[in-house]
Formats: sequence, C-alpha cells, structure tokens
Amino acid sequence: MPELPEVEVVRAGLERHVVGATLERVEVLHPRPVRRDPRGSTGFAAALTGRRVEAVRRRGKYFWLVLDNGEALLGHLGMSGQMLVQPADAPDDRHLRVRFTLGGRAFAGTELRFADQRMFGGLMVAQMVSQDGTELPTEIAHIARDPLDPEFDVEAVVRRVRRRTSGIKRQLLDQTLVSGVGNIYADEALWRAQVHGERRGDRLSARQVRELLDHAREVMIAALGQGGTSFDALYVNVNGQSGYFDRSLHAYGQEGLPCDRCGTAIRRVAFMNRSSYFCPLCQPAPRRAARVSRS
Repeated sequence: MPELPEVEVVRAGLERHVVGATLERVEVLHPRPVRRDPRGSTGFAAALTGRRVEAVRRRGKYFWLVLDNGEALLGHLGMSGQMLVQPADAPDDRHLRVRFTLGGRAFAGTELRFADQRMFGGLMVAQMVSQDGTELPTEIAHIARDPLDPEFDVEAVVRRVRRRTSGIKRQLLDQTLVSGVGNIYADEALWRAQVHGERRGDRLSARQVRELLDHAREVMIAALGQGGTSFDALYVNVNGQSGYFDRSLHAYGQEGLPCDRCGTAIRRVAFMNRSSYFCPLCQPAPRRAARVSRS
C-alpha cells in the first residue's frame, strides 16, 4: 500500500498539474471507487462538475483537492490506486475507474484519471471541518499529524507511546497516533533505530522513541527524494513513473540477505496479516517475543 512518501509524490504532482483547473466533466466508469460517497455515482459526478481546484493537501495517506465551494475531493490510493494526468487522446488504462475532463486555457485537452486494479482505494466528495487551525475533510479528522508535518508534536507522541503496552511497530502503524507510516517505513525506521518491532512502548525510553520517530522522518524524506518505493508497476506518480527507493531498503523485503550493518541474514516473520523484516542481531527480540517465535 502506498505510504506517506508515495502519496506525497502524488499530491505534489497534482499540485503542479491540476490546481486552477475546472472539473468540466466527471465520468464514473465503475461504482466501487466512489462507494463511500453517499450520493452514489451520479451524485458524486454532479457534485464535482464545474468545480475549480484551488489547492491539493495531504494528511498521512490521504490526499484531497480543495474545491472552490469549500468542499473537497478526498482520495485514498488503497493498494493499487493511481491518479494520472494524461492527454485526453491517450489510450484508457484497462483499470480506469473515474475520469475528470479538465477545463481552463492551460488545461485544454487534459484529463485527470483514477485507475485502480484492485479497487481498495476510493474517492468521495467531503465536507471540511476546522481542527487545531487546520481545515480537514470531516472523514479524516481523527487521523493524526505525520512526522513531516511542521506541527507534528514529537514529545506528545513520545508520551503516548510510553503509556502503552502494545508493541512499538503496532503503534507506528496506528494512524490515530502518528499517520503516514506503513509496513515498509516502519520496518526501515525500526532497523535504523535498532529496535525490534515487538518491544513494548512502555519498555522504551523517551530517547529511544524520539530517535525512532526521527528515523521514521528521515527515511520518508529519503524515499521522497527518490520518488517513493515501487515494488511493481502499481504505484506510480501522476505521470506514470515509478519510484526507486526500493533499491535503498535495508530491512523490508530483504529476507535472507545480509544485514547492511552486521551481515546477519535479515529475517521475516508474520505480523498482522502481513510481514515484518528485521535483523535478529541488531534488533534482538524481547524475551516474550523470542519465546513465542521458538514455540
């Protein structure tokens, strides 16, 4: 699933290519991507037709187009969603789900297309709410700030982490605590901090949590510099180009390869219906986790 860096790459691309455009025509080619909009496909299209894009924002893994009537087009890429800016005469992607014909002198002959092979992503028209001085779509008002947000309160997150008994990786993935971090960047941040993902939050020092959050921020900034992480052709930016950070990963997806720090083979274990990757020497498991792993 695209995480913060991948969604930020898409947001920045949309900001460059669609701000100022009018949504002249909206075609919903498959109802599933707009399933969360109570208006249905027809109402979704009607609510957006004629609206002008004023800005593009993001929180965590969500992005939204700010519209001229105070509403927003809220989006989540899910597992395979793509927001593509393409010439109107470009062939349709076989997984094209929603088409936006853009209007305005600078946008003539251009379309914004939402393609989604697996259809876990989605779009909806959202109302806005003011929260802590920030305008957010109502549906994501519960999502926490992310480590790249200038208003991200590191010390508040440190305190909350250290009050919890759950494992630190599980906490990193809790979008109400810290948003934007998914499986890839959680594993990478934990590897950099030399912390096992099953370490309990209340067993970590404030310094360890602070350093871990710093590593999460640093690894996501590094990924942004390479256009995000692409393991297949499903994640692309608005121009259809893949990112290259997968070539710089130290833990995630590296099972059996030598740790870049100590040479020990990277290990993979099951975690919350997905996988965790870590170095068993640099990131020793807590005693309880070690017993469970051997049983």
